[in-house]
Amino acid sequence: MKFVQRFVTISLILLPWLCSAQTPDQDAVKQSFIRYKSAILNDNGEEAVRYVDSKTINYYSKLLDLVKSADSVSVEGLSLLDKLMVLIVRHRTPKEKIMKFDGRSMFIYAINSGMVGKNSVSSNTIGEVTVDKKFAKGQVLVNGKKALIFMQFNKEENIWKMDLTALFPMSNMAFKKVIEDSGENENEFMFKILESLTGKKPSAEIWLGIQ
Repeated sequence: MKFVQRFVTISLILLPWLCSAQTPDQDAVKQSFIRYKSAILNDNGEEAVRYVDSKTINYYSKLLDLVKSADSVSVEGLSLLDKLMVLIVRHRTPKEKIMKFDGRSMFIYAINSGMVGKNSVSSNTIGEVTVDKKFAKGQVLVNGKKALIFMQFNKEENIWKMDLTALFPMSNMAFKKVIEDSGENENEFMFKILESLTGKKPSAEIWLGIQ
């Protein structure tokens, strides 16, 4: 009887630790985010690209096609985030570089040139992680507090890689709210962003494909 009581007591003491113990995959998911975050903060695109998945690279490939060929009507019809990305790349990147990019190299260039804001990751960590085979989801903590945001990861090449495209719907909604609160129309707001990034006003050519 005493043995049973002792076993129950030990179990109760160990239970919180046992429940919080990380599996190797859960730990690997968190480590991938830590390394990606470090790469972003240090403008290291070559390192950051190791931790984004094929969906993300495919997105940048499609974005590159839009940068090269979309006319003003096509650009106006894009989601807010896609529209801003196309305009930023056209405004900040020499045409010669654009023509040499593929999706992967454009992502690297975006990181190296500071197009991806450090504030998007600087206060963030990954909290609770759930894993289902080769898919994982981790809750984002902002300054240690739970946010209503989850990062999605896919295991590719034996590495847990982030699917940044999973964040786009929420990002579009947040961006739309910011524009509405500013009292400006979309283009006025975006052009102010572009000017603040480079110190120069965008030209009319920004609406044209790369010739």
